[in-house]
Amino acid sequence: MSKKIYKDAQSALEGVKDDMTILVGGFGLCGIPENLIAALKDSGAKNLTCVSNNAGVDDFGLGLLLETKQIKKMVSSYVGENARFAEMYLNKELEVEFNPQGTLAERIRAGGAGIPAFYTATGVGTQVADGKEVRNFDGRDYVMEKGIRGEFALIKAWKADPFGNLVFRKTARNFNPEMAMAGKITVVEVEEIVALGELDPDEIHTPGVYVQRIIKGPSYEKRIERRTVKE
Repeated sequence: MSKKIYKDAQSALEGVKDDMTILVGGFGLCGIPENLIAALKDSGAKNLTCVSNNAGVDDFGLGLLLETKQIKKMVSSYVGENARFAEMYLNKELEVEFNPQGTLAERIRAGGAGIPAFYTATGVGTQVADGKEVRNFDGRDYVMEKGIRGEFALIKAWKADPFGNLVFRKTARNFNPEMAMAGKITVVEVEEIVALGELDPDEIHTPGVYVQRIIKGPSYEKRIERRTVKE
């Protein structure tokens, strides 16, 4: 068996400690590493900085870690579905660093690519630019944003081979490939582990060189934030 394949989520999170920065893939509840998040909660690690597009909902996803107050700071873009998040923020129990969604994606991509910072016009003249360097290029102002890396990246993919080559399914790809590159230790949970050589090289979204640990998730709830059906 590949040394990258771990027996369960708990063992795959070995080394997670207090005060770490954890990158968590997903968009809303689509493509979130739900088994790894549950294991992170069970680890008891606290004072975490979590980088994620969203903060889950009150009783699922990163909302589980907000409930236990294991998250000290969220670096996020959209958190509108989580009442607990809003309550903690207003009560000053949670630090929040809001980012425009495209800026957050690029900060993570830059971190994975070894780019320490970049300039973007998004956010100039708003609170997003407060305390940040602003420079003028060709008559237009740009704000400097720093790349993001984390000690661990928790990723959800559809399929993996033993080397860690990953395939994501449709919109569940979202932030996951960028975060996989930006973690010092990238842990991936998948629905299926296939034999080496079974994945078409042209269909691989994330090369295994970025992946250190893999688990096959025992089950997936795959919640939908708002279900709308025709009467």
